[in-house]
Amino acid sequence: MNILVFNAGSASLKFELIRADSDNPDLQQLHKIISCSIEHIGGDTVLSQLQDNKVIDKQQISAKDYLEATQQSLKWLNEQEINIKFDVVGHRIVHGANRFTTPVLIDDKVIADIEAPKEVAPLHNANAVDIIRATRNYFDRKVPMVAVFDTLFHRNIPDIAYLYGIPYELSERYQIKRYGFHGISHQYMATRYAQITNTPIAEVDIITLHLESGCSATAIKAGKSIDTSMGFTPLEGLMMGKRCGDIDPAIINYLANKESVEVSEIEDLLNHKSGLLGISGMSHDTRVLMEHFDTNKRVRIAIEVFCYRILKYIGAYLAVLGGAKAIVFGGGIGENTLYMRDRICSQLTWCGLKLDCGSNQQTIDCEGRISTDDSGLHAYVIPVEEGLQIAQQTILTI
Repeated sequence: MNILVFNAGSASLKFELIRADSDNPDLQQLHKIISCSIEHIGGDTVLSQLQDNKVIDKQQISAKDYLEATQQSLKWLNEQEINIKFDVVGHRIVHGANRFTTPVLIDDKVIADIEAPKEVAPLHNANAVDIIRATRNYFDRKVPMVAVFDTLFHRNIPDIAYLYGIPYELSERYQIKRYGFHGISHQYMATRYAQITNTPIAEVDIITLHLESGCSATAIKAGKSIDTSMGFTPLEGLMMGKRCGDIDPAIINYLANKESVEVSEIEDLLNHKSGLLGISGMSHDTRVLMEHFDTNKRVRIAIEVFCYRILKYIGAYLAVLGGAKAIVFGGGIGENTLYMRDRICSQLTWCGLKLDCGSNQQTIDCEGRISTDDSGLHAYVIPVEEGLQIAQQTILTI
């Protein structure tokens, strides 16, 4: 079976062609045939072809939005003259709200339900709908499509973790709760950790860190999410590339009054102009920031705040879990930024984590343990393959 996967980020689109060796595959029975990413949508857009997460070819394209980016991706696939039949298309959807508890086959009603929570996932759900519509038009609705939701892995976190300290009636009336996001990524890291350590999934007690433009941490007990840093929207939790993360809610009205602007403008600032970008004043990209770490004070502060926030969540989740077996780093920052892994792990010696500096230096864009053999708490790097996770859930849905 051949699965075409679309994975929309807040400023990028990844598309992959994945082959499955069986009708009920585990992750090791899934193989990437083609992997591409489209970045800087709405600007100087670039389509890159990847192999082993390395760029092997790239070209400038025109894509003012996600609809055009999807059309360009399908055009590119057609130009490759691939003699492969697409059996099904899988779409990553960020917010499933309370409407979805499993992946679902996409029809008109599902599309309408995906659009409904776009006000609490402003960077993602509307883009995902554009991608779905473009692919449905391209395949003339003859290829089945499946929606796989980022919120699903967190759907069973306990009420003590998902409730906010607001009147209970309001929580019930407006379905205000901690939904959590990046669930596809966190589930992949938990599954791969179990496989590479030969640990039964029911015994996987770990903290997973999805660190890239959007960032989140998840406490996993017995292989299941029991708490996660993102909340009602993807804005809560860790500081991110452009998002502020945890903030005193009173700051929103305070800034709106001081700047004489609408609350919506402050929300836009918190979503698009804060985080690493806001503090550094330079970039949200850690690859750029690390080049200026030694010479720019604001950049250095931004990186240190970023690491400190992650450390606080690890400490909290160690308490929630009653201890863990490992910390797992994933996402572009977690997989590549050595300083941040070193900075975070060096602050966890109190709970038995001993960083193997040589392994940390060598483990870039690959799986591996970066803690010493005698560590009481281990640290792993597991490059996230959301496409494989989406493909697996897509196959199991049709």
